[in-house]
Amino acid sequence: MYNTYLVRYGEIGLKGKNRPQFERRLMDNISRALKKLGPARVSRVYGRLLAESEAAPALVLEQLQRVFGIVGVSPVLRLPLEEEAIVAGALQALGDAAGGLRPAPETPVTFKVEARRSNKHFPLTSPELNGVVGGYLLENYPGLKVDVHDPVIKVRVEIREKNAFVYAADVPGVGGLPVGASGRALLLLSGGIDSPVAGWMAMKRGIEIEAVHFHSFPFTGEKSLEKVRDLCRILTNYTARIKLHVVHFTDIQKEIQAQSPEELRVTVMRRMMYRLSTRIAARREALALVTGESVGQVASQTLESLHVINQVTGLPVLRPLVGMDKQEIIQRAQQIGTFATSVLPYEDCCTLFLPKHPATRPNPEQAARAEEPLALEELLAGALERTAIEDIRAWG
Repeated sequence: MYNTYLVRYGEIGLKGKNRPQFERRLMDNISRALKKLGPARVSRVYGRLLAESEAAPALVLEQLQRVFGIVGVSPVLRLPLEEEAIVAGALQALGDAAGGLRPAPETPVTFKVEARRSNKHFPLTSPELNGVVGGYLLENYPGLKVDVHDPVIKVRVEIREKNAFVYAADVPGVGGLPVGASGRALLLLSGGIDSPVAGWMAMKRGIEIEAVHFHSFPFTGEKSLEKVRDLCRILTNYTARIKLHVVHFTDIQKEIQAQSPEELRVTVMRRMMYRLSTRIAARREALALVTGESVGQVASQTLESLHVINQVTGLPVLRPLVGMDKQEIIQRAQQIGTFATSVLPYEDCCTLFLPKHPATRPNPEQAARAEEPLALEELLAGALERTAIEDIRAWG
């Protein structure tokens, strides 16, 4: 039975003096992920992370594959420091990694044994262990062939102070940096395909996200808002929780529609969203905004439009999708599980008020003139006063 998991990380190992800070954050995130399944323990030994859980291995691996910062996980057999137990465990690990297949001699599976002996009191050296374990596997698992350069399966044996660790499987992780290691940012979350992917990619870089959604009731209904909540729930599979700030945006949109030139309504609307998001970010000590914008995808995402919209915030605006085309974004949405929810036919506030011919190359002077009739501070204060905060957690 596997109840111990060797966790490998990538770029955290290059962080120098800050490495312990990243490791602690990753350990905390692993603990939170596994506690959904029951009691769990995470420890650091010999520059590696070990996770322990009595839950079913398939469930444990599913949770660990969603923890940003992990590049690979190996289920480990923790065995007594006895040669008989070690070779038997190696045979089990090999069989599990091969999927239980017994290859025919004419199409052998290549393998290699890699032994490490940190406990120098163990009677066999690392090369001797390689020979003993490899010989046992060749005798007891038909259809094997040794390949020390490019094997299909690597059987690893680690001799520690109190136990031997034996493993052969390597389950890929999602990579990146542990969520929370890079500070907090505010995600402008619509109900579409792009912004949930942008939030996921920001989390992959270690950013803790909170979401802000602009709700235009009664023009957009409860189903539209529940769709956004569901997107947050899906994203919380990769983090502990997400705070969702639901901004009452109806009054602002009515004023923009009544007072601003039609071709500049989207520009003005986006500038108001940025102003509101900047103020919410200040309250929540968020250091940046995150959006699902990709250059040239729609009228409000030309460089000219982005330049004009950016002028109303002093915060960095992170656009993780800036170099992706729509098909790449869709593929990532399908991969992370948000696509099916994003395409549900409930309109958001942007699509409902979209003009027939929006300006694609606005300039700052045009935007300023379009906003002159608006009581900006009054509208912003009213929207912020009616903003509700919801604490979104994972499904179940």
